[in-house]
Amino acid sequence: MVSSAFARLVAAVLLALTFCAPLAAQEQQPDNVFPLDVLNEGLPEPAGTIDRSTPRGTLETLLQAAEDERWVDAAHLLNLNGVDVDEQASYGAELAMMLEAVIDRKAVINWTDLIDRPDALDAHESTNSATAGMTRRSILLWTLPLDSRPASLRLERVQVGDEDPVWIFPSQTVQNIGALYAIYGPSELEQAFPEVVKQKVAFGLMLWELVGLPLLIAVAAIVGIMVRYALDFASRRAKTKTMTDVLRAIRGPAIFGTVVTLMALATKHLFVFSGRIDTVLTPAITLGIAASILWLVVNAIDAVLDRLVISASDTLSHRQQQEQRAMATKVAAGRRALIVVFVATAFGIALSSTTLYQNLGLSLIGTAGALTLVFGFAARRVLGNIMASLQIAMNQSARIGDRIVYKDHLCHVERINFTYVQLRDWDGTRLVVPVEEFLSEPFENWTMQEPEMLRVIKLKLAHGADVDRLRAAFDKVVADLDQDELANLDEVSVRVADQDVFGKEVWFCLPCADPNTSWDMACIAREKIIAAAAELEDSDDNRMFPEANPAEAA
Repeated sequence: MVSSAFARLVAAVLLALTFCAPLAAQEQQPDNVFPLDVLNEGLPEPAGTIDRSTPRGTLETLLQAAEDERWVDAAHLLNLNGVDVDEQASYGAELAMMLEAVIDRKAVINWTDLIDRPDALDAHESTNSATAGMTRRSILLWTLPLDSRPASLRLERVQVGDEDPVWIFPSQTVQNIGALYAIYGPSELEQAFPEVVKQKVAFGLMLWELVGLPLLIAVAAIVGIMVRYALDFASRRAKTKTMTDVLRAIRGPAIFGTVVTLMALATKHLFVFSGRIDTVLTPAITLGIAASILWLVVNAIDAVLDRLVISASDTLSHRQQQEQRAMATKVAAGRRALIVVFVATAFGIALSSTTLYQNLGLSLIGTAGALTLVFGFAARRVLGNIMASLQIAMNQSARIGDRIVYKDHLCHVERINFTYVQLRDWDGTRLVVPVEEFLSEPFENWTMQEPEMLRVIKLKLAHGADVDRLRAAFDKVVADLDQDELANLDEVSVRVADQDVFGKEVWFCLPCADPNTSWDMACIAREKIIAAAAELEDSDDNRMFPEANPAEAA
């Protein structure tokens, strides 16, 4: 019985050892390297020192070998296993030269983030990072677009047998070097430059770059000026107003688009600038092209909308144009919303067409919260005004062409822009009011519902003034006014509204048909009423106006 139990125990132990042995062997195999059977068998021993123990050491070795023109030594930094063994030395040196040129021109290496440890563990990385405390066997240096797909420049940690692991450029990167060099390598024009202008003089830039970039900008600006003069000449010679308007609408976008397009063509076919310049210049050119297209679309939309609605705000203020005022306000709001959408779209296209976000994505994500707070705080007034302008368009509290009284200013709404409302006072002066302030202050809108309104003329008269005779005089005054500017005459009335020790306050109510002319009509009526009251006072010695010395009046 005992022997049987002992036998079962031995069998269980042997079974456990059978399953644990592969796991132990798996644990002994390192998981932070890519194992290789061989590496670059066709390369000779390096003539100089090469350091492939860390990611930073590999990249420094590439740059140093390029400076010393030791391209065969630099080939040891590439995985050339996919190249024929007999061609690894010659072709590998050529590939190393191409790779260094591509990195120098298109990649902006952050040496602080390039770890100088064999296991590439970042001891200073935040604990919130996904790779905190982890060793790495692959590092992305940069990403470049290649045939409508991203091509990565990477370093990988490989190990051949029992040899020490090394960091090299993997076979995937090596396969793309030729195509990348054809796009981002030196242009034919640069290859024709003498060697003296190819020397790096400042900020890691070559002499021809320091001279060529300002020269390219100057040439592009001159071409833009020539386009402007050509369009101005064509608009003056245009035989129809429509053609003149079209030429004027496309002038700004055409000038700006010509400049950025010329810059784009020159940087693609004539000059291939270094990564320090290209990282900023390429997104700027892409954004400029998108902005010029946006500008052209907005101008075209404005030209079409001007045909749909009456553009002159003083014409819109007429009482017959109530529907046109509502349409003009909605169209203006739609235009602003469309501009916001186009700007966001253009910005998104500019970002998506460059590798800036992909290459700096981790940094952008890490600082997104802080940047959101900073930009949100800086742009809070601008964003608030934009939202307020859209609010005006939606609630129709003030439409373009409406007659309003804002802070004792009799004016009409001339423009509702993104951040301000432009008001035209009755004397022709313009009031520019921030949209938020305009909405926060109460104002009278004389044309919000219907154009008819009742103007009240208030006069201070003596206690003994004969109101009945003034009422008859007022009826004559109303009869003498332009009847087309008056509304329902049944609303004509004279009322004693108040009194004090100086006299009584009499209101003369005048119905007006158009708020744009109601103020003028009220002024004319007031003048005639005062004249009639003075005439009545002289004719029968009935005092109409109170007597008060200046001190009492004050």
